[in-house]
Amino acid sequence: MPREIQTLLAALEEAYKGPAWHGPSLRASLSRVTAKQAAKRPAPGRHNIWELTVHAAYWKYAVRRQLLGEPRGSFNEEGSNWFQRAAENLNPAAKETLWRQDLAALNREHQSLLRAVRKVRESQLDQRVPKSKYTRRKMIAGVAFHDVYHAGQIQLLKRLIAKK
Repeated sequence: MPREIQTLLAALEEAYKGPAWHGPSLRASLSRVTAKQAAKRPAPGRHNIWELTVHAAYWKYAVRRQLLGEPRGSFNEEGSNWFQRAAENLNPAAKETLWRQDLAALNREHQSLLRAVRKVRESQLDQRVPKSKYTRRKMIAGVAFHDVYHAGQIQLLKRLIAKK
């Protein structure tokens, strides 16, 4: 496998699974978070940990789909970018089950993204993705940076909800 592809795969894995020198990876930031914690909003109208999790899964899907030239519409639910997760009307067991399903979806999307990146040829890295202003390299690196960004947000949200 070309070195450039290996480097991008390593960045994706470090950002998602770690160990990461910058702090907790996305998966580490989500470990031991309960559904109740994930659903708690820091303030009205603000995203919660749960929504950040599904948002990260969606963008792994979106980048994979664009890398492979797949049509829209195969994400595990309708919509794009942000998916509301309040779960106030669910009993605790149902809430926890749905939370675990969304965590599993994040992991599945990550694994699918890795498989897609392995299919990219090094000669394609600096070519724009069709119907996009971004190159494959920027998209792959961008989704790794996206994981790091949201891992940091989740760490801050965990501290905020612990104080309430």
